[in-house]
Amino acid sequence: MKTLFREFAKGIIRENPTFVLALGLCPTLAVSVSVSNAIGMGCASTFVIVFSNIMVASIKKTIPDKIRIPCFIVVIATFVTITEMALKAYFPPLNRALGIYVPLIVVNCIVLGRAEAFASKNRVIASLFDGIGMGIGFTLALILISAIREMLGAGKLFGLTVFPGFEPALAIGMPSGALLIIGLLLGFFNMLKERAK
Repeated sequence: MKTLFREFAKGIIRENPTFVLALGLCPTLAVSVSVSNAIGMGCASTFVIVFSNIMVASIKKTIPDKIRIPCFIVVIATFVTITEMALKAYFPPLNRALGIYVPLIVVNCIVLGRAEAFASKNRVIASLFDGIGMGIGFTLALILISAIREMLGAGKLFGLTVFPGFEPALAIGMPSGALLIIGLLLGFFNMLKERAK
């Protein structure tokens, strides 16, 4: 049980996909304009990571090495399609806000990286915990970046004014603002990591 908890926790802290491994930065830059978008993208990505990990760990022994990566992509694409259809059916405004970035989860480095680096080498239950941890870590990173950008760039959070009288820095809401916030957070988390050593 301790090993499973370690697999879960590493995705949130030690191997956070965004702040430590610097993976998945394209959707992070694109959807981190609002916290609601971040939560939606985080949930969609978590669903795909978890179920792709489970499926890859289940069928790993039946896949020939030469076609391993294409098979993983087909598995991932299946879960992305399910996610996209569910968003279109039940959350149309969120689906429109996330746009092309939901189908692009298929080629997200986090999802394919976990399938190749972890799920293809470990058992199903360990892959499940790894997927949950990585998904939650990615979601928390998206929420943190989005909250900072939404508060500083729009002066609001979930549509509510956070700081009355605050003049928003509109540049933070632009793509260059996303790069700035991500860069500062990456530096901050690297500093914490070095101090922990």
